[in-house]
Amino acid sequence: MLSAPPSPAPASSLDEATRRLDAWFAECPATAVAFSGGVDSALVAYWARRALGRDRATAWMANSPSLKRSDLALARTFCVTHDIALRELATGELENPAYASNLIDRCYHCKNTLYTDLAHALAAAGSTAWICSGANLDDRGDYRPGLRAAAEARVRHPLLECGLGKQLIRELARAHGLAVWDKPATPCLSSRIPYGQPVTREKLSQIEAAEAWLHAAGFPINRVRHFGERAVIEVPASEIARLETVRNELDAQLTALGFAAFHIDPDGFASGKLNRGLVSAAA
Repeated sequence: MLSAPPSPAPASSLDEATRRLDAWFAECPATAVAFSGGVDSALVAYWARRALGRDRATAWMANSPSLKRSDLALARTFCVTHDIALRELATGELENPAYASNLIDRCYHCKNTLYTDLAHALAAAGSTAWICSGANLDDRGDYRPGLRAAAEARVRHPLLECGLGKQLIRELARAHGLAVWDKPATPCLSSRIPYGQPVTREKLSQIEAAEAWLHAAGFPINRVRHFGERAVIEVPASEIARLETVRNELDAQLTALGFAAFHIDPDGFASGKLNRGLVSAAA
């Protein structure tokens, strides 16, 4: 389990979380938020805009093949809604063999690319903004090699440094009217490919199309794990029986996308399932 920056005792209420975040941003000259569109980085981007104003708070998003187009669209809408300046970086992590080979430190190379490109963009603009992430207290209990890249790039983590965990983050986002307050975790598409199996544009495209079909079919919470010619489908356990009723349609769709077979995981959906062995080993 990777180390993370020290943090205070967990905030216990919305009022306490608000005071801590306000105090944190009062010390910040300007921010460049590494923005994914999820609730964590969305709250950081929103709070930066709220505390610092539009000119000193920007959101930066890695626009790469591992990002769902639907998530990109939602992120753009969020920034327009809250008047946040959004910058998109065409990161090239897939051209990096260390990333494409998909070893257990893949996320390190992804974040290293993002933070390096972002730092170069800020330097070119003469900006002294702090690069910030959406890391929070709950990330300390998961396998997060991206935190090592963040430490090397001197990235700041306002939610983590202020002692905010996921539940309080969602409550705070809801209280401030952020539409993403209940958005399910949406890690990058590469996370659906088991470690050791190469990441390719073709695989990412297959995964994205299959998950989009499931969403349109009435299963917004889903994962399509890519095991070569075989797909493993995850939906919440309570939805498996309903998914079985559209098995023939699902089969036709996956076949058209190039999968030779598929399996519906009887254990149901679980975010980060491919990391379970790594977390257990680290613990």
